[in-house]
Amino acid sequence: MTIAIVQFGGSNCDQDVYHVLNDVVGLDAQLVWYKEDNLSDYEGVVIPGGFSYGDYLRAGAIAARTPIMESVKKLACDGKPVIGICNGFQILTEAGMLEGALTTNMYPKFRCQPTYLRVESVNTPFTSRFRKGEVISIPIAHKEGNFYANEITLSYLENNDLVVFRYADAEGHVTDAANPNGSQENIAGIVNVSRNVLGMMPHPERASEEILGSKDGLKIFQSMADYITDSA
Repeated sequence: MTIAIVQFGGSNCDQDVYHVLNDVVGLDAQLVWYKEDNLSDYEGVVIPGGFSYGDYLRAGAIAARTPIMESVKKLACDGKPVIGICNGFQILTEAGMLEGALTTNMYPKFRCQPTYLRVESVNTPFTSRFRKGEVISIPIAHKEGNFYANEITLSYLENNDLVVFRYADAEGHVTDAANPNGSQENIAGIVNVSRNVLGMMPHPERASEEILGSKDGLKIFQSMADYITDSA
């Protein structure tokens, strides 16, 4: 199976994802420059973190309007899995592929630290290897990771089991103290209604090998690989 890792000017986690997918998971992952307009040969897409276009206008706003995103949308409409990590999550919301928006952290500074997440849904192509309620450790690195949505949208996400990860403490309690950026309802990751597009602020590629202090993020990529294999 071949996975596309989309590169924009300012992407800086693309090589990390490339290493994990190829050398750890054992997939065929390829770096794809944003000027490519056809992703039909790929079975999945990862939009990595970074600062596409320097986060000018808004984080992810310019990247979301590049031609390659039309190909990403088509791939997603065909039922193939798409993950947006950090800046990738911002791009997916700006492109209208996910609900809500990512705004400046409540404490308006860049935060780079380990975080605990509680797995809220295992009914996705990205979380099948987890247990519902499982607490995992995956780091964040962002300044605009504060998830915002209006009350109607929040209810829609909750009622349709679209919230995948929430910031929590080590025991799995969802508290204000465990929320690193002010995200509404401690939301750290969501999927679309078709469940094949995931956006998350924490970086699973930085928690995919024991030497990094956590391998919890590896299950996300392994689950994605399982889904592609089972769908073939």
